[in-house]
Amino acid sequence: MQSDVPKQFLLLNGKPILQHTLERFLTVLPAENIILVLPARERQTWLLLCGQYGFQAPIHLVDGGVSRFQSVRNGLAFLPDTDGVVAVHDGVRPLVSPEIIQNSFDVAARLGSAVTCVPAKDSVRLVGADGSSRAVDRASVRLVQTPQTFRLDWFRRAFQTDEQPGFTDCASVLEHAGFAITLIDGSYQNIKITTPDDLP
Repeated sequence: MQSDVPKQFLLLNGKPILQHTLERFLTVLPAENIILVLPARERQTWLLLCGQYGFQAPIHLVDGGVSRFQSVRNGLAFLPDTDGVVAVHDGVRPLVSPEIIQNSFDVAARLGSAVTCVPAKDSVRLVGADGSSRAVDRASVRLVQTPQTFRLDWFRRAFQTDEQPGFTDCASVLEHAGFAITLIDGSYQNIKITTPDDLP
């Protein structure tokens, strides 16, 4: 983001990006069912921002790990030992709709998993180690977003494995453990704020 401020704390329409994201989930879930996983060094900054921008929802705060996998595992360890479903969402996807969130819970409760995605708009090429490339039929490609929602018992079993280099998201962890991945419709508006061009 070319900024010293972590991107989840940058302001969007007068509030931190992360606050927008949490407020979307609060339209679907009670605050006590939401766990925010942040690097320990960012906890105090977040608490100061909550006071400054009037965010008072009593969500749970958990320290993250050195990787996404470890951060998710830390959040999972905080959950009570019950049945149900759990969703994992990027803090910098503030435009997710309540309808997508609710649908992810409904589908995961029924089928075990619900991974949000959109069809690829651009042409896609697969690049080999030698630099050569070949066309891929974009009709068969989906761009994965969050939330990614799963049965809690599946999620617990999948995250008992050791971290692998190929674990780029929760769906890859569940797939590695042998669980079926169900794709659901996301939205092209559900962007992950990654570069300065994304903020406008």
